[in-house]
Amino acid sequence: MIPRYTRPEMAAIWADENRFRIWLQIEILACEKMTEMGQIPPEDFETIRQRARFDVQRISEIEEKVNHDVIAFLTNVAENVGPAARHIHRGLTSSDILDTALAVQMVQAADILVRDARAVREAAARKARQYKYVPMIGRSHGVHAEPITFGLKMALMYDEFGRAVERLERAREIARFGKLSGAVGTHAHLDPAVEQYVCERLGLRPAPISTQIVQRDHHAEYLAQLALVACSVERWAQEFRHLQRTEVHEVEEFFGSEQKGSSAMPHKKNPIIAERLCGMARLLRGYALVGMENVALWHERDISHSSAERVVLPDATIALDYMLVRLARLVDTLRVFPDQMEKNLGLLKGLIHSQQVLLKLTDRGVSREDAYRWVQRCAMQVWETGREFSEVLRKDPDIVHYLSPDDLADVFDLARHFRDVDRTFRVLGLEG
Repeated sequence: MIPRYTRPEMAAIWADENRFRIWLQIEILACEKMTEMGQIPPEDFETIRQRARFDVQRISEIEEKVNHDVIAFLTNVAENVGPAARHIHRGLTSSDILDTALAVQMVQAADILVRDARAVREAAARKARQYKYVPMIGRSHGVHAEPITFGLKMALMYDEFGRAVERLERAREIARFGKLSGAVGTHAHLDPAVEQYVCERLGLRPAPISTQIVQRDHHAEYLAQLALVACSVERWAQEFRHLQRTEVHEVEEFFGSEQKGSSAMPHKKNPIIAERLCGMARLLRGYALVGMENVALWHERDISHSSAERVVLPDATIALDYMLVRLARLVDTLRVFPDQMEKNLGLLKGLIHSQQVLLKLTDRGVSREDAYRWVQRCAMQVWETGREFSEVLRKDPDIVHYLSPDDLADVFDLARHFRDVDRTFRVLGLEG
């Protein structure tokens, strides 16, 4: 699965050219260390260093015959190197190359994803500052609750994608394990110093212990971190979808001058990017499950994980790259309608201030149980009659016995709900 929009930088990580380039780098580094240790004649290593190269098409031709990708690669390299190629892959097994190269690719992909998540966070920060004090209704269970600001909503997104960045940085560290320990991980034919040297030069850490492979809980956790970030993408894409509903219409995805929303209904402007992102998040969760299924392998290794990884690791990173880039663009170009937010604040005729009435009454000495019953009684009248909450309150004998006209006017002041906005922005580092 490769989305129609795919950044070349991410796709290139999983291309054969990059994969074989890393394989060759591993083989040459291993030979370099073995030469230093006196196991390969210096003149042979110099030949390897100068002549080792590969051709993707030729590897494919050989693989068609031998049905083994690493052997096809080594055969092609040997065709270029000549007799000195006998030292290449000395003491190694295929998974030494495969898993170590895969770790490099996963780190490369994580680096891009970290940048993507930071871009989403920066877009959210810009919107948070722009709409810091723009009032809107907060909703719980989909029902109007109490006032917030759109800036606070976007500040929440900014905070969540701070955790997304941390998760992707953690994924990078989880992936950063290589191994060159031989067929069952015992270093029987290769000194651990070679493993240490190669991994360090590649920016990896040698696995403290391995079998024929790096253990797959690393890869499962990597995919799980990506899936969690995708869940955050979905959480905000779904939020914007809800806010774009006709009955709400507080925000709207950018709609181009030549864009079409429906083949049948010319009036339609649909939240298609947000919907797409919600659907793609399901893929990432599925990939995470595949990663978990790959943890339990037979003894020192089987290859049931391998075929699945060749799909889920490229797909997961490419998909999440797409999702994060699209989400950043969605936020940057999001249309916001403060007038509609203000209109929606008044839909419940003032009921959104019911808690403040409750608290005023308890401040005057009324028990919470009585205060709740009185305020709820008035609120139900508003629901049933459509009258203004303030009007119903002023005519309730229990309420007016304790609250003056000034008290009732005070409870409808929005400023109380926004008095913590500045502190919240300071805590998040958004005051700039």
